[in-house]
Amino acid sequence: MSRSSSFMRGTSVRSWIMKAGLGLAALMASQSAFAQTPVRFSLDWRWEGPAAPFAVALDKGYFKAEGLDVTIDPAAGSREPISRVASGTYDAGFGDVNSLVRFRDENPGTDIKAVMVMYDKPPFAIIGRKSRGISAEVSSLQGKKFGAPAADGAYAQWPIFKSVNKIDDSTMKFENVGFPVREPMLAQGEVDAVFGFSMSSFINLKSRGVPAEDIVVMLMSDYGVDLYGNTILISPKFAAEKPEAVKGLLRAIMKGVQDTIKDPSAAVDSVIKRNDVAKKDVELERLKMVLDQNMLTPWVKANGFGGIDKDRFARALDQIGLTFTYKAKPKVEDVFSDAFLPASDARKVN
Repeated sequence: MSRSSSFMRGTSVRSWIMKAGLGLAALMASQSAFAQTPVRFSLDWRWEGPAAPFAVALDKGYFKAEGLDVTIDPAAGSREPISRVASGTYDAGFGDVNSLVRFRDENPGTDIKAVMVMYDKPPFAIIGRKSRGISAEVSSLQGKKFGAPAADGAYAQWPIFKSVNKIDDSTMKFENVGFPVREPMLAQGEVDAVFGFSMSSFINLKSRGVPAEDIVVMLMSDYGVDLYGNTILISPKFAAEKPEAVKGLLRAIMKGVQDTIKDPSAAVDSVIKRNDVAKKDVELERLKMVLDQNMLTPWVKANGFGGIDKDRFARALDQIGLTFTYKAKPKVEDVFSDAFLPASDARKVN
């Protein structure tokens, strides 16, 4: 056999091996893509600034890297994700843990758990105007008229707020108003203060021409209310059948949180492209409020993101009992599980 014939045959063999290798790689990539676990995830509201960590995790491929095909849908409030996850139509969601406690008590067969705290302090607030006689002092609330939507998460905590601050509300008037007219009524002086989420009501008032220096935000967490806020919720079926997927979901969200903290402006860009009517300056301000007031608390900076102080959570369960009568008061571990959280060093934030 000639030297050239041997060379050609060797070249053919190498070519075949390369083609086979490429084909195998393509097959493995195809199988990997096919093997991705679908996850339906519910937000608590529209695509606005506070949803940035989830948008970032989508855009940067953090979910995909964990083998997850995540679909994220907006919702109409922090209670809706709970019913969505409970019904089985969603695997996970971002919702209010205090509403979860009540939902579990009202539906004892439901074992939805919170698995990562997003808001170490809830955004529940009383928002008033200095020009209407409201100040940072609790005593300034006496004799005032409030816009208090019956379905509002912040108003639901009024029994706690008045109990820990020893308020007699007999001189106060609470008017059940619709969400769309809550801030307009305060802007027009028809009420003296409203109940709402701090980052929403403050910015909505500013957009209606109320000067920032005339707005007073009383965060309930600064007045003895020990509640936690929004958490990641997981369906019991999803947790039982795909625990590694749950862990991957939380790792991806944690990366989204860290990126959002490092560069809020870029994170908001991921939100804006999902909301045609959102304005970047507005959503960036909203996000920065949430980071400062609700997410990056002193406790979180010292202990890491996503977990709980068990003693405080127990006190929170006691306080929730002031808003309704438990059928069976839960234990901390009934409501919250840290079994799926990323390692502690991966949850550090600055």
